[in-house]
Amino acid sequence: MIKKENQYFIFDTPINLNFKYVVKMIIARILAIYYKILIYYYQPRMKNNKRKYKVTICAIFKNEAMYLREWIEFHRIVGVEHFYLYNNNSNDEYLRILDPYIEKGIVTLVDWPYQQAQMEAYNDCVKRFKLESHWIGFIDIDEFVVPNEMDTIYDFLKAYKYYPAVVIYWRVFGSSGKIKRDVKRLVTEDFISCWPKLDSIGKCFYNTSYVLNSENKHNKTFHHQMWAAFNNKYFPPINLYGNFIIFERHIAKKNIPIQINHYFTKSYDEYIKKCSKGDVFFKINPHDDNYFFAHEKKCRSIDYSIYKYLVKLKLAVENL
Repeated sequence: MIKKENQYFIFDTPINLNFKYVVKMIIARILAIYYKILIYYYQPRMKNNKRKYKVTICAIFKNEAMYLREWIEFHRIVGVEHFYLYNNNSNDEYLRILDPYIEKGIVTLVDWPYQQAQMEAYNDCVKRFKLESHWIGFIDIDEFVVPNEMDTIYDFLKAYKYYPAVVIYWRVFGSSGKIKRDVKRLVTEDFISCWPKLDSIGKCFYNTSYVLNSENKHNKTFHHQMWAAFNNKYFPPINLYGNFIIFERHIAKKNIPIQINHYFTKSYDEYIKKCSKGDVFFKINPHDDNYFFAHEKKCRSIDYSIYKYLVKLKLAVENL
C-alpha cells in the first residue's frame, strides 16, 4: 500500500506502509522523547551570545535579477535583517538591483562561480557568518516566508531558541493558468493557485548556537533537514509545530502558523526559461514538461495569505 498524502501533507516521495515503516515510526516516537529530555537538560548551558542580527537569510541565485527586489523587500517586511547572497555565474542586471542594498549594508554579496555547488555555498555562509546572526534561513529566490499568526519570522522562531533547526513547510503554488505574464508585476500578487495541503518538504532556519557539520550523514541536503550538534551530541530538526522530524515522521496540526510560499513554476513561459538556464544543484535539470503538468494537477486550492503584505510591499518597491 502506498501513502501519497495524509490529513495535512502531500508527500513528494510516496511512503510504503509496511512493517519496516511502522517500526521506524515507533522508534522515531521514542527518540523524540529522548531528544526532548536532552534539550531540556542542555538548556542552562546554552549561552545566547549577542549577535548582530536576529534573523538572516542565505540564498544562491543565477540570473534572477527580475525577482530580487520583490524578494528582498518582502522579507525585510517580515523581519529579515540581512541577506547573504551567493551569485552563481549570473550575466543579467543583478548588480544594478543589489548595489543599493549592498551600499546600505542590507546585502552581503559573494561571487560563487562553481557548478552545482549550492550546498557548498550554504556551508561557506555558515563558516563565515554564523557569528553574526542568531538564525540563518536557507531559502531560494522563488520562496517567500509568510508568517500567519505573528508579525515577523523572529516572533515565530524565538519560541524555539533551544532547538537546532526549524523546518517550515512549503505551500506550493502553480501557474494560476498563466502561459505568459508581465514580469514587472509582483510574483506574490500574480499567483494564487496552490496545492490544497502543505508539501512534506520545507526549508530550515538554523540556530547558530549549535554546530553544523555538513559531513554528517543526515546533512546531505541540510537546507531541507538539518541535524546540528551541541556538546558533540547531534539533534534532528523540529518542524513548525515543534515536533522532531525523524525517519521522515511529520506531525502537524490544523493551523499553519507560518509557511513558505514556493512559487516553483510561476507562468509556463517563466518555467521553461528557468529550466533552460541550468541549475545550482542538479547537473542535469530533471524538471521538464511532464514535471510541470504533474505539479499543476495538484493545484486545486487558492491561498491569499501573503496578500496582507501586498500594500506594504508595493509601497516599498515603488519607493525604490
